[in-house]
Amino acid sequence: MPVVHYRYIQAVRRLKAEGRRLLRTVHLMFVPDEEIGGQKGMETFVKHPEFNKLNIGFALDEGLANPGEAFTVFYGERNPWWITIHCPGSPGHGSRFVENTAAEKLHQIMNTFLGFREKEKQRLNTSECLTLGDVTTVNLTMLKGGVAYNVIPSEMDITFDLRIPPTVNLQEFEQQIKAWCKEAGEDVTYEFAQKHMNQNMTSTEEKDPWWRAFSGACREMNVTLEKEIFPAATDSRFIRAVGIPAVGFSPMNHTPILLHDHNEFLNEQVFLRGIGIYERLIAELASVPPCPGEA
Repeated sequence: MPVVHYRYIQAVRRLKAEGRRLLRTVHLMFVPDEEIGGQKGMETFVKHPEFNKLNIGFALDEGLANPGEAFTVFYGERNPWWITIHCPGSPGHGSRFVENTAAEKLHQIMNTFLGFREKEKQRLNTSECLTLGDVTTVNLTMLKGGVAYNVIPSEMDITFDLRIPPTVNLQEFEQQIKAWCKEAGEDVTYEFAQKHMNQNMTSTEEKDPWWRAFSGACREMNVTLEKEIFPAATDSRFIRAVGIPAVGFSPMNHTPILLHDHNEFLNEQVFLRGIGIYERLIAELASVPPCPGEA
């Protein structure tokens, strides 16, 4: 997100210009492939010896805009599962009622997944306590099958993008998917293009030194925080997976959520205020004394 890293750079530039000496080292990381899953980016980098040498204690990552007065901070993320269901069936001529077709199985899978989607949507819409990050979203993203207008295909594929909150038992959820495939018919299988299983969340308790520094600085700047689970996915999930606390935070209030939309924008004054917010947060977080167990 360009408006995040531009402001990181400006905030660090201000701190350096002021001659500030901080207790901890501040690293700015620009890592590739976040938008396509991060497998060749941060997911690989956190396993590299060069990452370990940085001796990171805490990480800031991108968040989302907030249309209201408050600012949203994200302490965890939903796990993205990109799953393709393979539906084999009997081929034949398009003029006949062929039994056990791939399309019939795909129809069953589609109805089951989208039925679950509707239940989760209703759960979100009927609760004042839940946000998008607290429910499982299901979206059909790809369909594949067929070779000619008059040929019943021997196989059809259907792909879904699932985003699963950290409160869901992932092993049980996969067992449910297996059951849905079995109900759809014989030989229906699935495979994952992406399947993340880490459910680590960053502490937001006042006794936690990192959260105390973050939230305390926000209070002093009259920045009201709304804590949520991030509804999509960022590189901070890989950082949390190796045991490092991380929060997603983009200081963009009074701004509609338009990520990847047409005419995405940020008001100039909101952008400039965000530099000052980052400047204060970076200084406070980089001044947290060594925690127990830190090298």
